[in-house]
Amino acid sequence: MKILLCCANGLSTSILMQKMRKWGKEKGIELEVTAKPSSDIENVYKDYDCILVGPQIAYQLEEIKGIAVGKPVDKINPADYGLGNVENIMKQVHKLLDK
Repeated sequence: MKILLCCANGLSTSILMQKMRKWGKEKGIELEVTAKPSSDIENVYKDYDCILVGPQIAYQLEEIKGIAVGKPVDKINPADYGLGNVENIMKQVHKLLDK
């Protein structure tokens, strides 16, 4: 599973990315998570199964959906993002991917 985290400039999202990778290893789940600024989405979105948008740029959600046509896109719940609640974020991913 390949997840793209879309953010403003990547500092806090990089922390979440590391937590998600660690979670995947602990669960034995093949999980590739990458964090990129929203300005890079157009160049990379095709390589991912889904795109999660950080709460700090949630106002760009519709714009990102317009760029990443055909890919599931959703914003991360601010509480889950702030707490790094990977369990809830992965439930969101599974729902997005209908798994």
